[in-house]
Amino acid sequence: MAKSAHKNQLAPGISRLSRSKVFSKRAAYKVAKESKPVATEAPAQGEHKSYVKNDLVVALTAKPNVMSQALEVRKAKATHKAQRAPKLRQSITPGTVLIMLAGRFRGQRVVFLKQLASGLLLITGPFKLNGIPLRRVNQAYVIATSTKVDLSSYKVDAKFNDEYFKHEQVAKLTGTEEEFFGKEAQKKAHPAHKIADQKTADKDVVAAVAKVPYLASYLASSFTLSKGQAPHTLQF
Repeated sequence: MAKSAHKNQLAPGISRLSRSKVFSKRAAYKVAKESKPVATEAPAQGEHKSYVKNDLVVALTAKPNVMSQALEVRKAKATHKAQRAPKLRQSITPGTVLIMLAGRFRGQRVVFLKQLASGLLLITGPFKLNGIPLRRVNQAYVIATSTKVDLSSYKVDAKFNDEYFKHEQVAKLTGTEEEFFGKEAQKKAHPAHKIADQKTADKDVVAAVAKVPYLASYLASSFTLSKGQAPHTLQF
């Protein structure tokens, strides 16, 4: 017996046969397993089965799963921070020429006038040079250049505030066929008082631009990158 066991080993503790080979040689699968009947006691009359009682205990003592509360809507945390206007960048001063990075006039050059109470920048083209009217822009979407327009004697009218640029409320459509197909649609004319305000605001800015050679054509041109130019290496 010892010789047979030694024969089936490559080294002490290392079998020569694989696990499946040993299983087939033993032929344990050919022996039918006898299942012993499990004795069950019938519950006495008037008593519930034990598993019913156990399920009830589990249901009453189960803790709610805090990780999956799908039906609960978490309330927003109340904040007491006051909303303040963002601080103006040091590179942006009245008269600084800015490059627009987003919006309808992206890539165009504009002149900065002042910062409004909301933190937005009040800019102008001027409209006579590049067709950009008085607008509000976020300072995150502009590049400040080293070119400046002398606006030391220029004073921005106080009426140019955030309320001035609010859109007028338009009457809601009633759902008629003419409104759906635009048969009665008319192009809304620009308010006359805003056209006059634009001319008044740009008058001194255009005069200051005319004093510097080639500055008018510089504002009228758009900013572009040539092939091989890296924006992070440019000095604006």
